Amino acid sequence: MSAHFARSDRHAALDRLSDKRLLREQAYLDGRWTASDRAASFEVCDPATGATVAWVASLDAGQADAAIGAAARALTTWKALLPQERARLLRRWFDLIVAARDDLALIMTLEQGKPLKESLGEIDYAASFVEWYGEEAKRLNAEGVTSHLPGAEMSVRREPVGVVGVATPWNFPAAMLTRKAAAALAAGCTVVAHPSTETPLSALALAELAERAGIPAGVFNIVTGDAATIVGRFCEDPRVRALSFTGSTEIGRVIARQCAPTMKRLVMELGGHAPLIVFADSDLDRAVDIAVGAKFATSGQDCLAANRIYVERSIYNAFCAAFTARIAALKVGAGLENGVEIGPLMHERAVRKSLEHVADAASKGARVLAGGMRHDAGRLFMQPTLLADVPDDAAIMREETFGPVAAVAPFDAEDEVVARANDTEYGLVAYVVTENGARQRRLAAALDYGMVAINRVKITGAPVPFGGVKQSGLGREGSRHGIEAFTDLKYVCLDVA
Repeated sequence: MSAHFARSDRHAALDRLSDKRLLREQAYLDGRWTASDRAASFEVCDPATGATVAWVASLDAGQADAAIGAAARALTTWKALLPQERARLLRRWFDLIVAARDDLALIMTLEQGKPLKESLGEIDYAASFVEWYGEEAKRLNAEGVTSHLPGAEMSVRREPVGVVGVATPWNFPAAMLTRKAAAALAAGCTVVAHPSTETPLSALALAELAERAGIPAGVFNIVTGDAATIVGRFCEDPRVRALSFTGSTEIGRVIARQCAPTMKRLVMELGGHAPLIVFADSDLDRAVDIAVGAKFATSGQDCLAANRIYVERSIYNAFCAAFTARIAALKVGAGLENGVEIGPLMHERAVRKSLEHVADAASKGARVLAGGMRHDAGRLFMQPTLLADVPDDAAIMREETFGPVAAVAPFDAEDEVVARANDTEYGLVAYVVTENGARQRRLAAALDYGMVAINRVKITGAPVPFGGVKQSGLGREGSRHGIEAFTDLKYVCLDVA
Protein backbone atom coordinates (compact mmCIF):
# COMPACT_ATOMS: atom_id res chain seq x y z
CA MET A 1 0.00 0.00 0.00
CA SER A 2 1.42 3.37 -1.00
CA ALA A 3 1.96 6.24 1.38
CA HIS A 4 -0.64 8.32 -0.42
CA PHE A 5 -3.26 5.56 -0.19
CA ALA A 6 -2.69 5.28 3.54
CA ARG A 7 -3.36 8.96 4.19
CA SER A 8 -6.32 9.70 6.43
CA ASP A 9 -7.86 12.10 3.93
CA ARG A 10 -8.46 9.44 1.28
CA HIS A 11 -11.90 9.36 -0.35
CA ALA A 12 -14.39 7.74 2.04
CA ALA A 13 -15.99 5.68 -0.76
CA LEU A 14 -12.73 3.75 -1.19
CA ASP A 15 -13.78 1.73 1.86
CA ARG A 16 -16.33 0.09 -0.42
CA LEU A 17 -13.60 -1.60 -2.46
CA SER A 18 -13.59 -5.34 -1.87
CA ASP A 19 -10.08 -5.66 -3.31
CA LYS A 20 -7.96 -2.72 -2.16
CA ARG A 21 -5.05 -3.85 -4.36
CA LEU A 22 -6.98 -2.70 -7.42
CA LEU A 23 -6.36 0.93 -6.46
CA ARG A 24 -2.84 1.43 -7.76
CA GLU A 25 -0.88 4.67 -7.62
CA GLN A 26 2.32 3.59 -9.36
CA ALA A 27 2.92 3.00 -13.05
CA TYR A 28 3.34 -0.55 -14.36
CA LEU A 29 6.59 -1.05 -16.27
CA ASP A 30 8.22 -4.33 -17.25
CA GLY A 31 6.15 -6.28 -14.75
CA ARG A 32 6.96 -3.96 -11.85
CA TRP A 33 5.00 -1.25 -10.06
CA THR A 34 7.14 1.82 -10.55
CA ALA A 35 7.32 5.23 -8.88
CA SER A 36 8.54 8.38 -10.56
CA ASP A 37 12.31 8.79 -10.67
CA ARG A 38 11.66 12.38 -9.54
CA ALA A 39 9.27 11.33 -6.75
CA ALA A 40 6.66 13.33 -8.68
CA SER A 41 2.94 12.59 -8.59
CA PHE A 42 -0.35 14.11 -9.67
CA GLU A 43 -3.69 14.20 -7.93
CA VAL A 44 -6.76 12.31 -9.13
CA CYS A 45 -9.97 13.87 -7.83
CA ASP A 46 -13.63 12.89 -7.78
CA PRO A 47 -15.24 15.45 -10.13
CA ALA A 48 -18.49 15.25 -8.16
CA THR A 49 -16.98 16.38 -4.86
CA GLY A 50 -13.41 17.46 -5.51
CA ALA A 51 -12.20 14.90 -2.95
CA THR A 52 -8.84 13.24 -3.52
CA VAL A 53 -9.05 9.67 -4.79
CA ALA A 54 -5.34 9.00 -5.30
CA TRP A 55 -1.92 10.45 -6.05
CA VAL A 56 -0.42 8.78 -9.10
CA ALA A 57 3.22 8.57 -10.16
CA SER A 58 4.19 11.09 -12.82
CA LEU A 59 6.89 9.47 -14.93
CA ASP A 60 9.37 11.27 -17.16
CA ALA A 61 10.63 10.77 -20.70
CA GLY A 62 13.44 8.50 -19.53
CA GLN A 63 10.99 6.16 -17.86
CA ALA A 64 8.81 6.20 -20.97
CA ASP A 65 11.90 5.11 -22.90
CA ALA A 66 12.42 2.32 -20.36
CA ALA A 67 8.85 1.12 -20.89
CA ILE A 68 9.36 1.06 -24.65
CA GLY A 69 12.59 -0.87 -24.15
CA ALA A 70 10.80 -3.43 -21.98
CA ALA A 71 8.09 -3.86 -24.60
CA ALA A 72 10.69 -4.24 -27.35
CA ARG A 73 12.53 -6.95 -25.37
CA ALA A 74 9.32 -8.81 -24.57
CA LEU A 75 8.16 -8.73 -28.19
CA THR A 76 10.29 -11.64 -29.41
CA THR A 77 8.93 -14.08 -26.85
CA TRP A 78 5.33 -12.83 -26.93
CA LYS A 79 4.90 -13.00 -30.70
CA ALA A 80 6.49 -16.47 -30.74
CA LEU A 81 3.77 -17.87 -28.47
CA LEU A 82 1.16 -20.03 -30.09
CA PRO A 83 -1.99 -17.97 -30.70
CA GLN A 84 -3.83 -20.41 -28.45
CA GLU A 85 -1.51 -19.50 -25.58
CA ARG A 86 -2.08 -15.77 -26.06
CA ALA A 87 -5.81 -16.54 -26.21
CA ARG A 88 -5.62 -18.46 -22.92
CA LEU A 89 -3.97 -15.53 -21.16
CA LEU A 90 -6.47 -13.04 -22.55
CA ARG A 91 -9.32 -15.30 -21.45
CA ARG A 92 -7.87 -15.38 -17.95
CA TRP A 93 -7.67 -11.56 -17.99
CA PHE A 94 -11.29 -11.39 -19.13
CA ASP A 95 -12.41 -13.68 -16.31
CA LEU A 96 -10.62 -11.55 -13.72
CA ILE A 97 -12.15 -8.34 -15.10
CA VAL A 98 -15.63 -9.84 -14.89
CA ALA A 99 -15.00 -11.03 -11.33
CA ALA A 100 -13.80 -7.55 -10.29
CA ARG A 101 -16.65 -5.75 -12.08
CA ASP A 102 -18.09 -3.97 -9.04
CA ASP A 103 -14.72 -2.70 -7.80
CA LEU A 104 -13.65 -1.57 -11.26
CA ALA A 105 -16.92 0.33 -11.72
CA LEU A 106 -16.54 2.02 -8.34
CA ILE A 107 -13.02 3.16 -9.21
CA MET A 108 -14.25 4.49 -12.53
CA THR A 109 -17.10 6.48 -11.04
CA LEU A 110 -14.78 7.99 -8.43
CA GLU A 111 -12.24 9.19 -10.99
CA GLN A 112 -14.52 9.96 -13.95
CA GLY A 113 -17.83 10.91 -12.31
CA LYS A 114 -20.21 8.93 -14.52
CA PRO A 115 -23.20 7.28 -12.83
CA LEU A 116 -22.33 3.90 -11.34
CA LYS A 117 -24.81 2.14 -13.66
CA GLU A 118 -22.92 3.52 -16.66
CA SER A 119 -19.59 2.50 -15.14
CA LEU A 120 -20.84 -1.06 -14.68
CA GLY A 121 -21.91 -1.05 -18.32
CA GLU A 122 -18.50 0.18 -19.41
CA ILE A 123 -16.73 -2.59 -17.50
CA ASP A 124 -18.87 -5.14 -19.33
CA TYR A 125 -18.04 -3.38 -22.60
CA ALA A 126 -14.33 -3.28 -21.78
CA ALA A 127 -14.28 -6.97 -20.87
CA SER A 128 -16.02 -7.90 -24.13
CA PHE A 129 -13.03 -6.72 -26.17
CA VAL A 130 -10.65 -8.91 -24.18
CA GLU A 131 -12.90 -11.91 -24.71
CA TRP A 132 -13.44 -11.17 -28.41
CA TYR A 133 -9.78 -10.64 -29.27
CA GLY A 134 -8.74 -13.65 -27.25
CA GLU A 135 -10.78 -15.66 -29.72
CA GLU A 136 -9.62 -13.66 -32.75
CA ALA A 137 -5.99 -14.43 -31.87
CA LYS A 138 -6.60 -17.93 -33.20
CA ARG A 139 -8.05 -16.74 -36.51
CA LEU A 140 -5.20 -14.75 -38.09
CA ASN A 141 -4.91 -17.27 -40.87
CA ALA A 142 -2.51 -17.31 -43.79
CA GLU A 143 -3.87 -16.85 -47.30
CA GLY A 144 -3.03 -18.94 -50.29
CA VAL A 145 -2.23 -17.09 -53.52
CA THR A 146 -2.82 -18.63 -56.92
CA SER A 147 0.61 -18.42 -58.51
CA HIS A 148 1.06 -16.47 -61.72
CA LEU A 149 4.70 -17.61 -62.04
CA PRO A 150 5.76 -21.09 -63.20
CA GLY A 151 7.40 -23.21 -60.53
CA ALA A 152 6.43 -20.89 -57.67
CA GLU A 153 4.26 -21.39 -54.61
CA MET A 154 2.93 -18.28 -52.90
CA SER A 155 1.42 -17.41 -49.52
CA VAL A 156 0.54 -14.35 -47.48
CA ARG A 157 0.53 -14.30 -43.70
CA ARG A 158 -0.10 -11.72 -40.99
CA GLU A 159 2.67 -10.87 -38.54
CA PRO A 160 2.57 -8.53 -35.53
CA VAL A 161 3.61 -4.99 -36.41
CA GLY A 162 5.74 -4.67 -33.23
CA VAL A 163 5.50 -2.46 -30.17
CA VAL A 164 2.20 -0.56 -30.09
CA GLY A 165 1.74 2.78 -28.35
CA VAL A 166 -1.72 3.44 -26.93
CA ALA A 167 -3.14 6.75 -25.67
CA THR A 168 -6.60 6.71 -24.10
CA PRO A 169 -9.09 9.45 -23.10
CA TRP A 170 -10.80 10.21 -19.83
CA ASN A 171 -14.42 9.61 -20.86
CA PHE A 172 -14.13 5.82 -21.31
CA PRO A 173 -11.00 4.96 -19.32
CA ALA A 174 -11.44 1.17 -19.32
CA ALA A 175 -13.12 0.37 -22.64
CA MET A 176 -10.82 2.50 -24.78
CA LEU A 177 -7.80 0.73 -23.28
CA THR A 178 -9.05 -2.81 -23.79
CA ARG A 179 -10.40 -2.09 -27.28
CA LYS A 180 -6.89 -1.12 -28.35
CA ALA A 181 -4.63 -3.21 -26.14
CA ALA A 182 -6.51 -6.52 -26.42
CA ALA A 183 -6.39 -6.31 -30.21
CA ALA A 184 -2.66 -5.56 -30.20
CA LEU A 185 -1.87 -8.28 -27.67
CA ALA A 186 -3.92 -10.84 -29.58
CA ALA A 187 -1.99 -10.00 -32.76
CA GLY A 188 1.29 -10.75 -30.97
CA CYS A 189 2.29 -7.13 -30.34
CA THR A 190 3.44 -5.69 -27.02
CA VAL A 191 1.91 -2.52 -25.61
CA VAL A 192 2.97 0.72 -23.93
CA ALA A 193 -0.11 2.65 -22.86
CA HIS A 194 -0.68 6.15 -21.54
CA PRO A 195 -4.02 6.78 -19.79
CA SER A 196 -5.37 10.28 -19.33
CA THR A 197 -3.98 11.99 -16.24
CA GLU A 198 -7.57 12.69 -15.20
CA THR A 199 -8.54 9.01 -15.14
CA PRO A 200 -5.47 6.76 -14.80
CA LEU A 201 -6.82 4.50 -12.07
CA SER A 202 -8.98 2.32 -14.31
CA ALA A 203 -5.98 1.52 -16.50
CA LEU A 204 -3.80 0.71 -13.52
CA ALA A 205 -6.47 -1.59 -12.08
CA LEU A 206 -6.63 -3.41 -15.42
CA ALA A 207 -2.85 -3.78 -15.34
CA GLU A 208 -3.10 -5.33 -11.88
CA LEU A 209 -5.54 -7.88 -13.27
CA ALA A 210 -3.38 -8.49 -16.35
CA GLU A 211 -0.47 -9.28 -14.06
CA ARG A 212 -2.61 -11.73 -12.09
CA ALA A 213 -3.70 -13.31 -15.37
CA GLY A 214 -0.08 -14.18 -16.11
CA ILE A 215 0.60 -11.77 -18.97
CA PRO A 216 4.42 -11.68 -18.98
CA ALA A 217 6.56 -8.75 -17.87
CA GLY A 218 7.07 -6.12 -20.53
CA VAL A 219 4.12 -7.21 -22.66
CA PHE A 220 1.62 -4.72 -21.21
CA ASN A 221 2.92 -1.48 -19.69
CA ILE A 222 1.02 1.51 -18.24
CA VAL A 223 3.05 4.74 -18.26
CA THR A 224 1.43 7.50 -16.21
CA GLY A 225 2.40 11.16 -16.37
CA ASP A 226 2.24 14.23 -18.57
CA ALA A 227 0.67 13.36 -21.92
CA ALA A 228 2.91 15.58 -24.04
CA THR A 229 6.00 13.99 -22.49
CA ILE A 230 4.94 10.35 -22.49
CA VAL A 231 2.95 10.18 -25.73
CA GLY A 232 5.58 12.39 -27.35
CA ARG A 233 8.16 9.68 -26.66
CA PHE A 234 5.83 7.03 -28.10
CA CYS A 235 5.55 9.12 -31.27
CA GLU A 236 9.26 9.77 -31.65
CA ASP A 237 10.69 6.35 -30.81
CA PRO A 238 11.26 4.16 -33.90
CA ARG A 239 10.80 1.02 -31.80
CA VAL A 240 7.11 1.90 -31.50
CA ARG A 241 5.73 0.76 -34.84
CA ALA A 242 2.06 1.67 -34.39
CA LEU A 243 0.15 4.17 -32.32
CA SER A 244 -3.54 4.06 -31.41
CA PHE A 245 -5.13 7.24 -30.06
CA THR A 246 -8.63 8.29 -29.02
CA GLY A 247 -9.18 11.99 -28.41
CA SER A 248 -9.76 15.30 -30.11
CA THR A 249 -9.07 15.88 -33.79
CA GLU A 250 -6.76 18.74 -32.84
CA ILE A 251 -4.51 16.49 -30.74
CA GLY A 252 -4.77 13.76 -33.38
CA ARG A 253 -3.24 16.10 -35.92
CA VAL A 254 -0.35 16.86 -33.53
CA ILE A 255 0.27 13.15 -32.99
CA ALA A 256 0.19 12.46 -36.73
CA ARG A 257 2.85 15.12 -37.30
CA GLN A 258 5.03 13.72 -34.53
CA CYS A 259 4.72 10.17 -35.90
CA ALA A 260 5.50 11.11 -39.49
CA PRO A 261 9.33 10.87 -39.24
CA THR A 262 9.11 7.23 -38.11
CA MET A 263 6.26 6.30 -40.50
CA LYS A 264 4.15 4.65 -37.82
CA ARG A 265 0.89 2.85 -38.40
CA LEU A 266 -1.83 5.13 -37.00
CA VAL A 267 -5.25 4.16 -35.68
CA MET A 268 -7.21 7.21 -34.53
CA GLU A 269 -10.71 7.70 -33.20
CA LEU A 270 -11.11 11.46 -33.15
CA GLY A 271 -13.84 14.06 -32.77
CA GLY A 272 -17.49 13.59 -33.59
CA HIS A 273 -20.36 15.95 -34.31
CA ALA A 274 -23.25 13.57 -34.72
CA PRO A 275 -26.54 14.58 -36.33
CA LEU A 276 -29.80 12.95 -35.27
CA ILE A 277 -32.56 13.22 -37.88
CA VAL A 278 -36.17 12.61 -36.85
CA PHE A 279 -38.77 12.23 -39.61
CA ALA A 280 -42.49 12.83 -39.22
CA ASP A 281 -43.35 9.15 -39.75
CA SER A 282 -41.56 8.26 -36.50
CA ASP A 283 -43.23 7.17 -33.30
CA LEU A 284 -42.84 10.32 -31.18
CA ASP A 285 -42.16 8.60 -27.84
CA ARG A 286 -39.60 6.31 -29.42
CA ALA A 287 -37.91 9.26 -31.13
CA VAL A 288 -37.64 11.13 -27.83
CA ASP A 289 -36.22 8.03 -26.10
CA ILE A 290 -33.59 7.77 -28.82
CA ALA A 291 -32.75 11.47 -28.54
CA VAL A 292 -32.31 11.25 -24.76
CA GLY A 293 -30.07 8.20 -25.06
CA ALA A 294 -28.04 9.60 -27.95
CA LYS A 295 -27.47 12.98 -26.29
CA PHE A 296 -27.22 12.47 -22.54
CA ALA A 297 -25.27 9.24 -22.02
CA THR A 298 -22.02 9.93 -20.13
CA SER A 299 -23.51 13.37 -19.38
CA GLY A 300 -23.02 14.22 -23.05
CA GLN A 301 -19.27 13.60 -22.79
CA ASP A 302 -19.18 11.10 -25.61
CA CYS A 303 -17.85 11.33 -29.16
CA LEU A 304 -21.03 9.51 -30.24
CA ALA A 305 -23.31 12.08 -28.60
CA ALA A 306 -25.97 13.61 -30.86
CA ASN A 307 -24.83 17.21 -31.05
CA ARG A 308 -27.34 18.38 -33.66
CA ILE A 309 -30.95 17.19 -33.66
CA TYR A 310 -33.00 17.90 -36.78
CA VAL A 311 -36.78 17.30 -36.57
CA GLU A 312 -39.23 17.42 -39.47
CA ARG A 313 -41.32 20.57 -39.13
CA SER A 314 -44.76 18.94 -38.93
CA ILE A 315 -43.84 17.21 -35.63
CA TYR A 316 -41.27 19.75 -34.44
CA ASN A 317 -43.34 21.45 -31.72
CA ALA A 318 -44.66 18.16 -30.33
CA PHE A 319 -41.14 16.70 -30.27
CA CYS A 320 -39.72 19.74 -28.47
CA ALA A 321 -42.47 19.63 -25.83
CA ALA A 322 -41.96 15.91 -25.14
CA PHE A 323 -38.17 16.24 -25.20
CA THR A 324 -38.32 19.16 -22.75
CA ALA A 325 -40.38 17.11 -20.30
CA ARG A 326 -37.96 14.18 -20.48
CA ILE A 327 -34.91 16.38 -20.00
CA ALA A 328 -36.44 18.16 -17.02
CA ALA A 329 -37.00 14.79 -15.35
CA LEU A 330 -33.37 13.61 -15.62
CA LYS A 331 -31.82 13.13 -12.18
CA VAL A 332 -28.55 15.00 -11.66
CA GLY A 333 -26.06 14.14 -8.94
CA ALA A 334 -22.89 12.33 -7.89
CA GLY A 335 -22.37 9.06 -9.69
CA LEU A 336 -22.68 6.95 -6.54
CA GLU A 337 -26.16 8.27 -5.71
CA ASN A 338 -29.06 5.97 -6.51
CA GLY A 339 -30.91 6.70 -9.73
CA VAL A 340 -28.56 9.40 -10.98
CA GLU A 341 -28.62 9.79 -14.78
CA ILE A 342 -26.42 12.88 -15.24
CA GLY A 343 -23.15 13.15 -13.36
CA PRO A 344 -20.58 15.94 -13.20
CA LEU A 345 -18.52 17.07 -16.15
CA MET A 346 -14.87 16.20 -16.09
CA HIS A 347 -13.43 19.66 -15.57
CA GLU A 348 -14.22 23.36 -15.53
CA ARG A 349 -13.35 23.73 -19.22
CA ALA A 350 -16.22 21.42 -20.13
CA VAL A 351 -18.70 23.40 -18.06
CA ARG A 352 -17.53 26.69 -19.56
CA LYS A 353 -17.83 25.36 -23.10
CA SER A 354 -21.39 24.19 -22.45
CA LEU A 355 -22.32 27.58 -21.03
CA GLU A 356 -20.66 29.37 -23.95
CA HIS A 357 -22.59 27.27 -26.45
CA VAL A 358 -25.87 28.07 -24.68
CA ALA A 359 -25.11 31.80 -24.62
CA ASP A 360 -24.00 31.86 -28.25
CA ALA A 361 -27.10 30.03 -29.47
CA ALA A 362 -29.41 32.27 -27.43
CA SER A 363 -27.73 35.35 -28.85
CA LYS A 364 -28.53 34.04 -32.34
CA GLY A 365 -32.22 33.52 -31.60
CA ALA A 366 -32.40 30.04 -30.04
CA ARG A 367 -34.89 29.40 -27.25
CA VAL A 368 -33.75 27.78 -23.99
CA LEU A 369 -36.53 25.29 -23.21
CA ALA A 370 -34.79 23.49 -20.34
CA GLY A 371 -31.72 24.13 -18.19
CA GLY A 372 -29.08 26.44 -19.53
CA MET A 373 -27.11 27.03 -16.34
CA ARG A 374 -24.81 25.34 -13.85
CA HIS A 375 -26.58 22.87 -11.60
CA ASP A 376 -26.61 23.41 -7.85
CA ALA A 377 -25.33 19.85 -7.27
CA GLY A 378 -21.77 21.17 -7.45
CA ARG A 379 -19.13 23.17 -9.27
CA LEU A 380 -18.76 20.79 -12.22
CA PHE A 381 -22.44 20.05 -12.75
CA MET A 382 -24.39 21.41 -15.70
CA GLN A 383 -28.17 21.43 -15.96
CA PRO A 384 -29.44 19.13 -18.73
CA THR A 385 -30.27 21.68 -21.40
CA LEU A 386 -32.47 21.93 -24.47
CA LEU A 387 -32.03 24.63 -27.08
CA ALA A 388 -34.72 24.97 -29.75
CA ASP A 389 -34.73 26.86 -33.06
CA VAL A 390 -30.94 26.74 -33.15
CA PRO A 391 -29.59 28.33 -36.36
CA ASP A 392 -26.92 26.58 -38.40
CA ASP A 393 -24.38 29.32 -37.71
CA ALA A 394 -24.51 28.79 -33.93
CA ALA A 395 -21.28 27.42 -32.44
CA ILE A 396 -23.04 24.33 -31.10
CA MET A 397 -24.04 23.40 -34.67
CA ARG A 398 -20.40 23.63 -35.80
CA GLU A 399 -18.44 22.32 -32.78
CA GLU A 400 -18.60 19.29 -30.51
CA THR A 401 -20.04 20.38 -27.15
CA PHE A 402 -19.08 17.44 -24.90
CA GLY A 403 -21.72 18.35 -22.35
CA PRO A 404 -25.43 17.79 -21.59
CA VAL A 405 -26.71 20.41 -24.04
CA ALA A 406 -29.08 19.36 -26.84
CA ALA A 407 -29.60 21.60 -29.88
CA VAL A 408 -32.76 21.13 -31.96
CA ALA A 409 -33.76 22.69 -35.28
CA PRO A 410 -36.56 22.02 -37.79
CA PHE A 411 -36.19 20.83 -41.37
CA ASP A 412 -38.58 20.59 -44.32
CA ALA A 413 -37.13 18.14 -46.86
CA GLU A 414 -34.95 15.02 -46.92
CA ASP A 415 -32.34 16.40 -49.33
CA GLU A 416 -32.09 19.58 -47.26
CA VAL A 417 -31.45 17.80 -43.96
CA VAL A 418 -28.92 15.40 -45.48
CA ALA A 419 -26.94 18.36 -46.80
CA ARG A 420 -27.04 20.07 -43.39
CA ALA A 421 -26.05 16.87 -41.60
CA ASN A 422 -23.08 16.33 -43.94
CA ASP A 423 -21.92 19.95 -43.69
CA THR A 424 -19.14 19.27 -41.17
CA GLU A 425 -15.52 18.17 -41.16
CA TYR A 426 -16.47 15.27 -38.88
CA GLY A 427 -17.93 11.92 -39.87
CA LEU A 428 -18.11 9.49 -36.95
CA VAL A 429 -21.77 8.55 -36.43
CA ALA A 430 -25.20 9.73 -37.58
CA TYR A 431 -28.61 8.79 -36.16
CA VAL A 432 -31.81 8.46 -38.17
CA VAL A 433 -35.34 7.88 -36.86
CA THR A 434 -37.86 6.88 -39.55
CA GLU A 435 -40.26 4.03 -40.25
CA ASN A 436 -39.91 4.42 -44.02
CA GLY A 437 -37.82 1.48 -45.26
CA ALA A 438 -36.77 3.10 -48.53
CA ARG A 439 -35.71 6.25 -46.69
CA GLN A 440 -33.69 4.18 -44.22
CA ARG A 441 -31.66 2.79 -47.09
CA ARG A 442 -31.30 6.14 -48.84
CA LEU A 443 -29.97 7.87 -45.73
CA ALA A 444 -27.65 5.01 -44.85
CA ALA A 445 -25.97 5.63 -48.22
CA ALA A 446 -26.26 9.44 -48.32
CA LEU A 447 -24.91 10.29 -44.86
CA ASP A 448 -21.14 10.79 -44.95
CA TYR A 449 -20.35 8.98 -41.72
CA GLY A 450 -18.46 5.85 -40.76
CA MET A 451 -21.42 4.54 -38.77
CA VAL A 452 -25.17 5.10 -39.17
CA ALA A 453 -27.67 4.15 -36.44
CA ILE A 454 -31.25 3.73 -37.61
CA ASN A 455 -34.03 3.69 -35.01
CA ARG A 456 -31.69 2.87 -32.13
CA VAL A 457 -28.89 4.31 -30.00
CA LYS A 458 -26.62 1.43 -29.04
CA ILE A 459 -24.74 0.12 -32.06
CA THR A 460 -21.23 -0.52 -30.75
CA GLY A 461 -19.64 -3.74 -29.53
CA ALA A 462 -16.61 -5.95 -29.94
CA PRO A 463 -17.68 -7.45 -33.32
CA VAL A 464 -18.29 -3.98 -34.82
CA PRO A 465 -15.73 -1.97 -36.87
CA PHE A 466 -15.86 1.30 -34.93
CA GLY A 467 -14.56 4.44 -36.60
CA GLY A 468 -15.25 7.46 -38.73
CA VAL A 469 -14.41 9.25 -41.95
CA LYS A 470 -13.06 12.71 -42.78
CA GLN A 471 -11.59 14.38 -39.66
CA SER A 472 -13.09 11.79 -37.30
CA GLY A 473 -10.26 9.33 -37.57
CA LEU A 474 -8.13 6.73 -39.32
CA GLY A 475 -8.76 3.00 -39.36
CA ARG A 476 -11.21 0.94 -37.33
CA GLU A 477 -11.30 -0.53 -33.83
CA GLY A 478 -13.21 -3.65 -32.86
CA SER A 479 -14.08 -6.53 -35.21
CA ARG A 480 -11.46 -8.43 -37.19
CA HIS A 481 -10.41 -5.12 -38.74
CA GLY A 482 -9.24 -3.94 -35.31
CA ILE A 483 -6.70 -6.73 -35.00
CA GLU A 484 -5.58 -6.40 -38.62
CA ALA A 485 -4.50 -2.83 -37.85
CA PHE A 486 -1.72 -4.23 -35.67
CA THR A 487 -0.39 -6.68 -38.24
CA ASP A 488 1.76 -6.48 -41.34
CA LEU A 489 1.18 -8.65 -44.39
CA LYS A 490 4.17 -10.77 -45.37
CA TYR A 491 4.21 -12.31 -48.83
CA VAL A 492 6.35 -15.43 -49.36
CA CYS A 493 7.23 -16.76 -52.81
CA LEU A 494 8.85 -20.23 -52.79
CA ASP A 495 10.54 -21.75 -55.81
CA VAL A 496 9.40 -25.36 -56.14
CA ALA A 497 10.61 -26.06 -59.68
